[in-house]
Amino acid sequence: MVTPASKALSLIIKIINSLLNNAVLIIILTLLMFAGYALWDSNQLYQAADKHNYEVFKPVVADEGKSFQELQAMNSEVIAWLTVYGTNIDYPVTQGPDNMKYVNTNAEGAYSMSGAIFLDYKNKSDFSDFNNILYGHHMEKKAMFGDIGSFEEKDMFDTHKYGNLYVNGRDYGIEFFSYVQTDAYDSFFFMPAVSEEDRAPYLNDLILKSLHRRDIGMTTSDRIILLSTCSTTSTNGRDILIGRIMSETFIDPFIFEETDDGRIIQRADARTDFMENIPKTLLIQAGIILLALLLLIPIIKQNRRNVREARAAKEALMKKFNIAG
Repeated sequence: MVTPASKALSLIIKIINSLLNNAVLIIILTLLMFAGYALWDSNQLYQAADKHNYEVFKPVVADEGKSFQELQAMNSEVIAWLTVYGTNIDYPVTQGPDNMKYVNTNAEGAYSMSGAIFLDYKNKSDFSDFNNILYGHHMEKKAMFGDIGSFEEKDMFDTHKYGNLYVNGRDYGIEFFSYVQTDAYDSFFFMPAVSEEDRAPYLNDLILKSLHRRDIGMTTSDRIILLSTCSTTSTNGRDILIGRIMSETFIDPFIFEETDDGRIIQRADARTDFMENIPKTLLIQAGIILLALLLLIPIIKQNRRNVREARAAKEALMKKFNIAG
């Protein structure tokens, strides 16, 4: 027999259950809001570092009246443009009064966590030094120097041999010949000033320390360029892609090809893989949000059911004891 006391106890249990469900609902909604903000914030960071933000200023592009000269007018410390063929590295290059300014300042001179690609402040801005060192953040979505770590794969190193450097109104080719993994405190690599007598030993040691290398006939009269970024495999690790700066330029083999009659045409298969440009963290955050939404559905349904049952139990008790609503 169901007694008034048991009904009252049942009502209390349902109310407590409903309160608990509401608490869980609030927690999940809070987490959902936090995940949504994190998703938005991360996307803002990657958008700020996207190479497409600067492509209208690229020296070979004349779009809507914007130009490389306009970018230099916005920021006089923009000195060059770097492209590594077959990667997302296609950015203006800056040089500050020290090696800290462009860690969190973009090429337009505004504050940005993604920073900019910058030349060591001890180097000459015309890249006439024997050893020219560029720095950039390693970012997901392969932004900035996020592609450098990919050269750890032998196939990547073997198939991505060339790049381009635009400085002082002309293009120079870059032929990559070495990939190195080292420590941030290894002063051997980070020496902008290498005397003429030290060049041969420097090149020899550089080749010996290379994870991957190819013989391109380097000499001490050549100029080299180091693209350095943080490693994802060790705390103070650095990944460095090294090339030779040449007067000869190269076509981008991932976009163009030369026909039998010597014409340069665009490759039919030149395209961008959309999924490769989605950072892993954004995919994870989107998954968390989707999971939270799936968890919310049964909780909301159960909460509505508890409210209906509690209301029905209350009405039954009120009717039993003739209590006016």
